[in-house]
Formats: sequence, C-alpha cells, structure tokens
Amino acid sequence: MTGTITTDSPVALVTGGGSGIGAAVARQLLDAGYRVTVTGRGEARLRGFAAELGDPEGLLTIVGNAAEYADVQAAVDATLKAFGRLDTVVANAGVATHDSVAEGDPAGWTEMVLTNVLGPALLIRASVDALKETRGRIVLVGSVAGFVPGPGNIYGATKWAVTGLAENTRRQVTDWGIGVTHIAPGRVETPFWDSYGSLPPGHLLTADQIADSVVWAVRQPDGVDVNTVVVRPIGQPN
Repeated sequence: MTGTITTDSPVALVTGGGSGIGAAVARQLLDAGYRVTVTGRGEARLRGFAAELGDPEGLLTIVGNAAEYADVQAAVDATLKAFGRLDTVVANAGVATHDSVAEGDPAGWTEMVLTNVLGPALLIRASVDALKETRGRIVLVGSVAGFVPGPGNIYGATKWAVTGLAENTRRQVTDWGIGVTHIAPGRVETPFWDSYGSLPPGHLLTADQIADSVVWAVRQPDGVDVNTVVVRPIGQPN
C-alpha cells in the first residue's frame, strides 16, 4: 500500500542512494509515506533517479562524499532544514576493489576503507542527536563477507568492521531509544559487479529484495530492535 506523505511523515536519509540497493530503499520508503534524502557523489545519477520517480516533493537529493564529515553533516543539516526531523539513516554507500591483500593494487584500498568503514561511523556521528529526538533507527548495510572470511578479501575485512561497528553502536545508543539494524546481503544484482564485467554465476537477489528487509526492519513497532539480518539467495553456499 502506498503511503501518503505529509509534513508529519517520518524522514530517512540514505547514503549512496542513486542506484542499486540505496535507490531501492529510497523508492520503497517513499512508497511507504516517508520523506527521503538521498546522497551520492554523482550529480547526474541523482538527477536521473529523481526524474525517474517524477521529482516527488518528498525527495531531497544531495551531492556529497560519504567519507567526508563536512559533506555528511551538511546532508543531515539540509534534511533537518527541509523536513524538520530525522527518523532513520541508512549507511549504504560502499566501494569494492575486488582484489586481494597479497596480489591486489593498494591504490584503491584507501577509498574503500574510508567509504565502507569511516563513512557509516561519520553518518552515525552526524545524525545521532537528531535520532535521539525521534528515537529513530540506524541501518548499516554490510555484507555476508562481513561474516564469512574470503581468501585475501580486503573488501570483506571492511565489512567485518561494519559488523563490529553495528553492535558497538547498538550498545551505546540503545539507552537513548535508538535502534540499530545491520543488514548483510549475499550476492545481489547491482552495479557492485560492474568492474568484473559480468554477474557471478547462480541465483542473485534483487536490490528490491534487500530493500524489503531494510524497510521491514525500519518499520518495526516501537520498542522492537531488529539487530542483524543476513539475507542470501538460495543456493549461495558461503
């Protein structure tokens, strides 16, 4: 059922929301009656996403780098100015180099570590005061790679850090009435695989199927805190 967006509607901020899982989450939250801010580094991609949805009144798009605190704080501030509140943040922005610690190119590792590990921490820091006011929710999009070690997988190491960050954060903010949910997808059909040149073999989840889990967790009743959700396609062994 499509929700009606009003000036009292809940508000979510989604990083890396111009495509893939982030875009699917933003669409579903808008359909559920949320007002949504979407951030990303590509202005053209964000404009295209908004145009695809018909430039809805409840959507705010902001260009920024999830690994730069000034950009993250500016996005939170712009959201509060435009919508007057903040109920949910979704740390979705992520980068993968698809190489290994013993044979990979270190040139790409800094950006990956900053985006995947520092980025979610910056979003938590920038939004926590607003979330205290609404007793809101933090959602961190991790990965199955943050639970199952892969040979030399540095991307996986960043997602292990997200696994730890989620629980460390929960243990601090739960006394403030803030929920923390860690969504860890398995293989999903998204632009994540573009640098490979092809999708991996076997069945893949869709971005909308992961977004279903995010929105389900966000919309739990007051007092319910869903903490860790691992979502694999049937047939993925690891």
